[in-house]
Amino acid sequence: MGTIATFARPAQPMKIAFQRREMNLILDIYGRLVMSGQAKDYAIGMHKDQAVFAIFHRHAEHPTWRIIKTPALAGAQGAYAVFGAQGQILRRGRELRQVLRVFAARRFEVVS
Repeated sequence: MGTIATFARPAQPMKIAFQRREMNLILDIYGRLVMSGQAKDYAIGMHKDQAVFAIFHRHAEHPTWRIIKTPALAGAQGAYAVFGAQGQILRRGRELRQVLRVFAARRFEVVS
């Protein structure tokens, strides 16, 4: 009788992702930005330390806004942040809904 060989997959590092509830909130904001002509494309990135939802005014540019989830910062600064085109932090906090209010607080003008 032969032995059955089992091959173990190499352990892949866990990646941070947005949950369905978080994506619903983010996509609501994205839809509003599209309707107002301020956004035309988006990209989602999942990394070992953070998840990123990037919003673009034009698809070939750098993102106009980035919504970032970094669970390691949940106890200190808050797990969620919205960054502007030049990397400035527009809002940071522990609750995504509260952080996303930065989009409702003022109308953003996209500078080309």
